[in-house]
Amino acid sequence: MGRKLLLEHINVPGIETFDVYRSKGGYDTVAKALKMTTDEVVEEVKKSGLRGRGGAGFPTGMKWSFLAKPEGRARYLVCNADESEPGTFKDRYLMTYIPHLLIEGMIISSYALGAKVSYIYVRGEMMPQIRILEKAIAEAKAKGFLGKNILGSGYDLELYVQPGGGAYICGEETALLESLEGKRGNPRIKPPFPAIAGLWGCPTVVNNVESIAAVVPIIRDGGDEYSKIGIGRSTGTKLISASGNINKPGIYEIELGVSVEDFIYSDEYCGGIANGKRLKAVVAGGSSVPILPANLITKTIKNEARLMSYESLSDGGFATGTMMGSGGFIVFDEDQCIVRNTWNFTRFYHHESCGQCSPCREGTGWMEKVLHRLEYGHGKLSDMDLLVDVSKKIEGNTICPLGDAAAWPVASAIRHFRDEFEWHVTNGAEAVTRNFGLAHYADPLPVLEPAAQ
Repeated sequence: MGRKLLLEHINVPGIETFDVYRSKGGYDTVAKALKMTTDEVVEEVKKSGLRGRGGAGFPTGMKWSFLAKPEGRARYLVCNADESEPGTFKDRYLMTYIPHLLIEGMIISSYALGAKVSYIYVRGEMMPQIRILEKAIAEAKAKGFLGKNILGSGYDLELYVQPGGGAYICGEETALLESLEGKRGNPRIKPPFPAIAGLWGCPTVVNNVESIAAVVPIIRDGGDEYSKIGIGRSTGTKLISASGNINKPGIYEIELGVSVEDFIYSDEYCGGIANGKRLKAVVAGGSSVPILPANLITKTIKNEARLMSYESLSDGGFATGTMMGSGGFIVFDEDQCIVRNTWNFTRFYHHESCGQCSPCREGTGWMEKVLHRLEYGHGKLSDMDLLVDVSKKIEGNTICPLGDAAAWPVASAIRHFRDEFEWHVTNGAEAVTRNFGLAHYADPLPVLEPAAQ
């Protein structure tokens, strides 16, 4: 059983309330942090090795250290709770069931950054979570953990919840800041980076919900202790949103370094493939990361066990690897259609493109159209090369990473499942019934036995 740092008390009745959360040691870490200097808090986060849990995986403590600190200017912390990545739902879970953990993390992080006003920017569709957070903030303020002179320390903090702008693009940090300022959520050109000129032109740090929640156990136990959990540069625990054709979909907190095979097949986690089917493919980190077939998601190209870590999942680059991303772990069994899945993802990115950059605006539309005709049996064999070419013209040519997020799934699906795309062309009428997966993969995909317990 792996160690739980964020979800240790998740099943305690009433843990969403201040009194129950406090009875389990909640907010003790605020008192500890306020007795430290701001630099000492930042140093502990650096020592922990915590990497951003929103997808990029950038070291959190290093990001904090980039924050400009000119005298006389406001500094802001903004929590990115605009969780919109298909396949990812861990942040919503935290906000719903243990909101005070996020509030406590916001207080400690705001203190470390010298922010007197901070924001939690929540996806607009998550109205229940917005109400839960507002109630938790009111409880914390009534008990003296927010507002003026917190715990007699002289530190003041006001915390606000802001509903999102109703667009996936607002999850990109600069588009989020634009939306928070009341403007259309279009990404900004960088530099300047938010650490220099962010919210209202002031130094700003934008962190994900899980990243900020992880600050609580880091300060409570110390950065060195946190860094002992995990493997290599992938330290600590990670929340995984597991979905798809598995027996036990849900949210799992893993110690980074668990093998992918164990995560899929062990009873502690996903419990194996549903209905006795075989594994075909996995999208390991949300819809924006490359898809991998069964043989490459469980083993690296060097025939080593693939681990749930930033380094192991990316081993082999995009040719044979993928990314940890946001932890949206989507499992496909042998009957699933890769062409239909890829088209569905592309529909999403075309719809959510802000249209600011021509390669993304036009390219996602082209990819959706071509994939649509492939899915419905009207494609041409040359369409695969066309899709790869369009994806290359999008990748790296846009202001924000949405273009890359749209291009990578398409390129990887064709890279690893080109024969399935070609089958959709040569068997157009039959392709609509999507029988390819079961018939074709009888030999190439081994039957993977559950990992040893």
